[in-house]
Amino acid sequence: MVNGDKAMLFDDLKINFLGDSITEGAGASVYDNCFVKLIEKKTGALCRNYGIGGTRIAKQVQPSEDPVYDRDFCSRIWQMEKDADIIAVFGGTNDFGHGDAPIGTITDKTPDTFCGALNYLYENLINEFSNAFIFVMTPMHRADENNPRGEGKKTVDGPLLYQYVAMIKEAANRFYLPVLDLFANSGIYPANPAHREKYTADGLHPNDLGHKIIANMVTDFIENSIRHGILD
Repeated sequence: MVNGDKAMLFDDLKINFLGDSITEGAGASVYDNCFVKLIEKKTGALCRNYGIGGTRIAKQVQPSEDPVYDRDFCSRIWQMEKDADIIAVFGGTNDFGHGDAPIGTITDKTPDTFCGALNYLYENLINEFSNAFIFVMTPMHRADENNPRGEGKKTVDGPLLYQYVAMIKEAANRFYLPVLDLFANSGIYPANPAHREKYTADGLHPNDLGHKIIANMVTDFIENSIRHGILD
């Protein structure tokens, strides 16, 4: 049931969620328990799910075994409905886990490096959805976050997950995009076996309880933005 006060705040809002497998609903027992659907049920807003499992923010250098994984975030900007009031971007964990794009520098402008992909993604989202409230969600903690080879398939050491999170936040700040820092504030730490069992399906994807926590945090973040006049 939609709370009356929230129904008024979220009345007629259309929200596009651009993400990976977590947005798509991986880890939830059924799709209705994924965070996107929970937000829709909780608020009454129209929530559109643009999550695709395995996808990364940056462009992959070597093609993946499944071509779907190479539909990077940057290539999907123009595939979303244009009338969105809110755009939520939730990615980066797969760039850490199995992405092979170079990190690059903050001056890069193309999706071929991770830093460049962030610049490209945020700039084009702002231009394409000029009337939308756009915000960024950082990756959550994961059990293997301190492995410099990510999920183990990378051939050379790369940044750890917290460093990807820092780059995401830094780029969002450059484009004045608000950040919902799930890495810092979700309270879920899958490296802790008790947390892994309680909140995740596999040490990465949240289970039903994990999805509920994300849904509540996103709802509160948007609600606070509305109440402070950031989102008219």
